Amino acid sequence: MTIPFVDLKIQYQTLRGELEPAMQSVLERGAFIMGAEHEAFEQAFARYLGVRRCLGVASGTDALELALRALGLGPGDEVITVPNTFIATTEAISHVGASLRWVDVDPRTYNLDPERLEAAITPRTRAVLPVHLYGQPADMRPIMAVARRHGLKVIEDCAQAHGARDHGQRVGTFGDLACFSFYPGKNLGAYGDGGAVVTNDEALAERVALLRNHGQQTKYVHVMEGWCHRLDNLQAAVLGVKLRHLDDWNECRRRAAATYNRLLGDLPEVVTPYVPAGVEPVFHLYVIQVPDRDGVQAALQAQGIATGIHYPIPLHQQPAYAHLGFAPDDFPVSAALGPKILSLPMFPEITTDQIEAVVAGLRAALRVPAAA
Repeated sequence: MTIPFVDLKIQYQTLRGELEPAMQSVLERGAFIMGAEHEAFEQAFARYLGVRRCLGVASGTDALELALRALGLGPGDEVITVPNTFIATTEAISHVGASLRWVDVDPRTYNLDPERLEAAITPRTRAVLPVHLYGQPADMRPIMAVARRHGLKVIEDCAQAHGARDHGQRVGTFGDLACFSFYPGKNLGAYGDGGAVVTNDEALAERVALLRNHGQQTKYVHVMEGWCHRLDNLQAAVLGVKLRHLDDWNECRRRAAATYNRLLGDLPEVVTPYVPAGVEPVFHLYVIQVPDRDGVQAALQAQGIATGIHYPIPLHQQPAYAHLGFAPDDFPVSAALGPKILSLPMFPEITTDQIEAVVAGLRAALRVPAAA
């Protein structure tokens, strides 16, 4: 059995009766930029999260940069984040001219460790940027408490956590601003790049709205210089359809994760995802730890089972940040996770038969007999 890591084709086949009329309407009207579908999606996603404003932008990376700029962050300011995330998180910080300050992660959740946060704050620190990695909410309540105690702004990176909850509250509603990616493989994915900034602060929302569209307040009236970081209307039409299915898809992911957990429960060599009490993850990725990760991945590939690694090299060890002078073990938890983590196939439509085949392949790779 050949098993893909993610299967976007099956989702399209299931939804084509809804998607194609929505896209056709945009094409027939020639309404490609900032159209009715764009406005409708912004309003629907804001209602879904429970925030006042949603601003559609061109990508998740753009969302992060615009959020930082909306807060006025730049040279001389420090932003705290984690080293075990995709480089988009830190690129945005660097692109506005601010300095990176990393905090290591909790070894169980892989998210920013609140107990390490306060010690990392300096007189130059202006903001904290926690990442809800793999669809697992970061521990936002203590993070927010530390941030508020020190007068810091908080930007949530929700690129992998659409719909996740922490004690009943959606991620993206804790911080001053939050950023989402709609890259095609995300839990809520477009058919190209896309992103959004969400907030309850009207002034910040208006600033993002200006920054994403050339600083334009009304047509040809520019109150500042901005960028061209708009979400196109065709992608908004796709997202508007898909949003109606997001909770169902997330529940399918949780059921798939529970099946993985059950079938892997007797393998002490495998560390399965940890979910704290009161947390409702959305399993954008199902990430395990295994010994000889590269050997296991190769063995699974030989059996037709696709896997991924998110992310094998922590950012403080990346060549792009060599100039910062960090030692490989400066963030020991992130460094230790890198060689062990393996992402197994995960998508809403994955079947029990497929999961069983993945686990059987993993047992063969680890040379563990099948469970009785």
